[in-house]
Amino acid sequence: MVLRIVLIDTDIERARALEAKLSEAGFAEVIRIQDGPDMASAIDGVKPDLIIVDMALPDRDVLDDIRIVSGAQPVVMFAGGNDPSFAEEAIAAGVCSYNLSGVALDDVKPILASAIALFKRYHHVETELAAAKAQLEERRLLERAKALLMRDRKMTEPEAYRWLQRKAMNENRKLAQVVSDFVSQQEKGRDQ
Repeated sequence: MVLRIVLIDTDIERARALEAKLSEAGFAEVIRIQDGPDMASAIDGVKPDLIIVDMALPDRDVLDDIRIVSGAQPVVMFAGGNDPSFAEEAIAAGVCSYNLSGVALDDVKPILASAIALFKRYHHVETELAAAKAQLEERRLLERAKALLMRDRKMTEPEAYRWLQRKAMNENRKLAQVVSDFVSQQEKGRDQ
């Protein structure tokens, strides 16, 4: 697995050991970044494939930064304490895998692999959900446009649909765009 990894660790010795182990395991590049106010922009500048956060006492500010960057790449967190409410907050912020610090270095690679797989799956589901919502919205607008044509121009439903299709073809635009514009224009005309 050839990855570019950002490592954020408050313990320099632990960070060096983890960096060496990750390099041994075949990960391409490990870049260490300090936590702090510029953490999110530093991560964005590196464009990593994965982020590892290892902190004895991670705080809410770190979660805010994670919230900013977690949509673009998976985040694995190692924390010093067993605080179930913080673990829930971390997961809600976008952490794919929350672990206690002190995990054997041999166990890190499977943790990273599962976090990446989980991130990909979650991203795929989000993409499908967004597409389904867009499709439902297009359908809702199409039904609204047909209803307006049926009411205002006394068309039947098939006639209204064909009218919208012809308009889309004549203007060389997608049906969804024509429908959206048509509904917007009709509703603006009613408001005036």
